[in-house]
Amino acid sequence: MADLKSNFIGIKSPNPFWLASAPPTDKEYNVRRAFEAGWGGVVWKTLGSEGPPIVNINGPRYGAIWGADRRLLGLNNLELITDRPLETNLREIKAVKRDYPDRAMIVSLMVPCEEDAWRAILPHVEETGADGIELNFGCPHGMAERGMGAAVGQVPEYIEMVTRWCKQYTRMPVIVKLTPNITDIRKPAEAAMRGGADAVSLINTINSITSVDLDIFAPEPTIDGKGAHGGYCGPAVKPIALNMVAEIARSAETAKLPISGIGGITNWRDAAEFMALGAGNVQVCTAVMTYGFKIVDELISGLSQWMDEKGVTSVDQIVGRAVPNTSDWKDLNLNYIAKAVIDQDKCIKCGRCYAACEDTSHQAIAMSEDRVFTVKDEECVACNMCLNTCPVEGCITLEQMAVGEVDPRTGKEVVAEHGDWTTHPNNPSCLTLQ
Repeated sequence: MADLKSNFIGIKSPNPFWLASAPPTDKEYNVRRAFEAGWGGVVWKTLGSEGPPIVNINGPRYGAIWGADRRLLGLNNLELITDRPLETNLREIKAVKRDYPDRAMIVSLMVPCEEDAWRAILPHVEETGADGIELNFGCPHGMAERGMGAAVGQVPEYIEMVTRWCKQYTRMPVIVKLTPNITDIRKPAEAAMRGGADAVSLINTINSITSVDLDIFAPEPTIDGKGAHGGYCGPAVKPIALNMVAEIARSAETAKLPISGIGGITNWRDAAEFMALGAGNVQVCTAVMTYGFKIVDELISGLSQWMDEKGVTSVDQIVGRAVPNTSDWKDLNLNYIAKAVIDQDKCIKCGRCYAACEDTSHQAIAMSEDRVFTVKDEECVACNMCLNTCPVEGCITLEQMAVGEVDPRTGKEVVAEHGDWTTHPNNPSCLTLQ
């Protein structure tokens, strides 16, 4: 049986599924119910220092993007860090950790970019018995005016400086939460390493406006006639998050830096993909806000079953498995050849593959008078646009062809599309100065 126990930078939990710092982890009531449901750990919603009060909006805080079936694809949130008193949060954290000693308890922190502010709050957090802290350097829409959130996360020198302070003033492991609102995610990760971070977590939310009210001409959600940019999260951000996790995991400078993966994780497969690209565990938020705490049942059972089928006995055996196969475009094999194949028994004759290929791709699909669709191998470049637009799963597949073999459908010998890569004009090594 697969063992889902997790040991992330020395922080143990019964499974690798943590709740991310967000409304679901805002108070004792929520976190206790999450642990009862089976979550392995939580990152408590971001705490601030005992400075000016945090005032959240008393109005709509979320904008949304839906799919055609009204399934929630993305949320844009305008919510700030916790507006509950610091002493209340600390008391509740201590009580929950006391009653659930086997669960991971991480406390997210965001205080002014001043050494005294960090030195003051860390002992209070440490006294709760928390297992670690997460430095919130990512919030894109609030607190920047106080020198916090993305205002820190977009400046590698600040990341290194604050991380170094935290490592100096606490025994707890330090996780640095990175903002995706930056050109090269590797730079802040390298800065976190220089500061002594034990791990990084990513991605935080993406700066966004999800929609505009065209009656009053204001971004949504609208508060008293005006709107603002916010932080975008949910299934729609998963591809961006996966790429950024992979960038850190396959960089020579940060390859050994532990990663907690965040961004659009909704089911066990999403979690496995993050871990395969280098994440040691995963954090979930939007899916819980959409479906509730019990989705952890699917995460646990689905990952366990898949691991059993693969003969994988621990989550550590998954971490990083896809990193060696993640490369740059220039390293891809241009002699690889495949052709699309349409299963006529599954085809419903909708014509979407034909429209996509004829109008936007390579005119490689023929349509007969009785709407039978077939692939013209001599034109097909296996771009897979037809496969992606086909509404019937498994109706269109790609069949790999070996250079030199005879294609039984055409009777012609398969030739390399681009010739030998070593002499291809995109290969910089094929050009020399004489």
